[in-house]
Amino acid sequence: MLIRPASMEGNRNMNHPDRALSGCAITGLKSPAPDFAAMASSLFYQSAALGMEVGSIESCPDNAVFSFEFETPLTMPVACRVTRWHDASKQASVTENTMQAACGLMSVHGRAGGKSRPLDLRYVSTLTAALALQGGAAASIGQLRGLSVSSSNVSMASAALLSVGQYIAGATASESPERLSPGCVPSRACPPFTSLDGVVFELETLDAGPWKKFWSELGVSAAAAGKGWTAFLMRYAKAMSPLPDELVDAISHFTYHHIAQVCASTGMAICPVRSLQERAGDDDSRHIWSQGPWEFVFEGNPSGRPLSRITSDLPLSGIIVVESCRRIQGPLAGHLLALLGAEVIRIEPPGGDPLRGMPPMAEGCSARFDALNRLKTIREIDIKSPYGQTEIKELAQGADVFLHNWAPGKALLLNLDEEALTAINPSLIYAYAAGWATDRPALCPSNSMPGTDFMAQAYSGVAGKIAEASGTHCGSLFTILDVLGGVVSAQGITVALLNRCMNNVAGRVTSSLMSAATLLCADDFDGLYNLSRISPPPQSMIDAIYATRQGKIAVECRDRKMVTRLVETLEATLGAGVGMEEEGFSHLRDLFLSRTADEWVQILGEADVPAAVVIEDLADLHGIELLQPGLSPGSYTKVNSPWSFK
Repeated sequence: MLIRPASMEGNRNMNHPDRALSGCAITGLKSPAPDFAAMASSLFYQSAALGMEVGSIESCPDNAVFSFEFETPLTMPVACRVTRWHDASKQASVTENTMQAACGLMSVHGRAGGKSRPLDLRYVSTLTAALALQGGAAASIGQLRGLSVSSSNVSMASAALLSVGQYIAGATASESPERLSPGCVPSRACPPFTSLDGVVFELETLDAGPWKKFWSELGVSAAAAGKGWTAFLMRYAKAMSPLPDELVDAISHFTYHHIAQVCASTGMAICPVRSLQERAGDDDSRHIWSQGPWEFVFEGNPSGRPLSRITSDLPLSGIIVVESCRRIQGPLAGHLLALLGAEVIRIEPPGGDPLRGMPPMAEGCSARFDALNRLKTIREIDIKSPYGQTEIKELAQGADVFLHNWAPGKALLLNLDEEALTAINPSLIYAYAAGWATDRPALCPSNSMPGTDFMAQAYSGVAGKIAEASGTHCGSLFTILDVLGGVVSAQGITVALLNRCMNNVAGRVTSSLMSAATLLCADDFDGLYNLSRISPPPQSMIDAIYATRQGKIAVECRDRKMVTRLVETLEATLGAGVGMEEEGFSHLRDLFLSRTADEWVQILGEADVPAAVVIEDLADLHGIELLQPGLSPGSYTKVNSPWSFK
């Protein structure tokens, strides 16, 4: 009999027979080293939300790997392994923050503020858990389709690199590569904004017209507003937004109520940066937490059409996905499915997606755009025309999955909603990568609020959590939720395909930026709901970035034993007493100046103290031996698939 880990006991109600993977199980769990604890916590939450049984945890002498078996009633168990680095034999210990440092995520997040800093979220751990679970589901699909596959492997490093793949592409493009390390642009004011009465808020618009009208109403010159628009657009592509001081000064003279009124009259969207406590009080918050980051609706498949035939040794090979998505979340979901072997047919408007021409370029295409779309077949279709809609229906008729991230209500207006497409293909998995977890405009937080990354960060409490932890007023200009939302969408589609294989059902899977935010903060919501499902880890005794003789180093000591090893190592290296009084840790900054960052990482690694060089120029990732297996050089540096199967 399977016994749920003690950390899950408070949440038995999450397992329902109608969940997507009811009857499946996570077994053979090996006791995780502290490096994997946050990842394991997220894995347990996601598995339970899918309806899976979670087996007991066994002790394991090898702490270099976290492993489990993904079991279904119809397949052989899939052995799933999670390692720190691509090469499991590399024993360098890690923490969430040292991995963020090593893979450049700290640098990208810190661009807007002028210095590298941690995201203050269990971001890499959450991504890793989602990818590990998806790998098990994909391998099970492969087995059901006749593929000989028995194991799936991912690493924390591969998840971290995936998160910054677009930024790596921009930094390594063959034509005018970007050099955007923290501090390369003078640190100026950037979103979010602060009103006269102290309310911190986000603004959003996808069009220059409302932007110009809004700032004109506040007395800002057209020239300053124009410069501000250019900077505002940089958020999604470059994780920075150096706004002219005139804009920030102007907005600080008005109350939030007045600014909201101006937004309403000019077509701008506005959202205060809320706390997680405020988000937990919303009517839908607990429901989303309970169901996990996906909403599945399955129906019997009257046609009984099997999935397409396997065409390679990848588990989703031969599966046809039709994707009509823009920006990051949806295209990343399609990209991940393509990395698993699916044939992804991407629909673009006549003339191609305008983002193809966004610099920096590599072989005639935007490097950032190509990083998400290079494996797809392109079809240019005018989806607004009756002829174009007929073309899409013809594609959907022969597809296994239809994926879109259109604005709420648009699918129905185009006559391309679930009902229209499943009427011609009852076997279709209809997937929606949403902003607000619904395609019904009336149920969005605000009919005028677009479901974009930064608005979702503000509304969900994620921006507030980052601000509180870092002592700033803002979240991140790194697209946290777009990336995690894309991973969650691809994961949900894979789970829906597995359910179709096992139970001859098709249906709908919806995920969103808001549900991704809930996944990212699942432990926090658990505490806010007083369910005590998970015991939060104690705060690290040392968690800091230090300047060295050359470069910067991130060091984290979770407990006193690690602090002792750090102090002993420093004393042995420097030949002087260091001391370990907690109030005296600030003097460590002077000690690290005696060696380079690379030298300290080598020294501390041998002492099993988590440390990593803080990568500030993403082009330098090429030279890191531990990361090289995850990268492919070329016209720009591509991030390889996070999975390997055997």
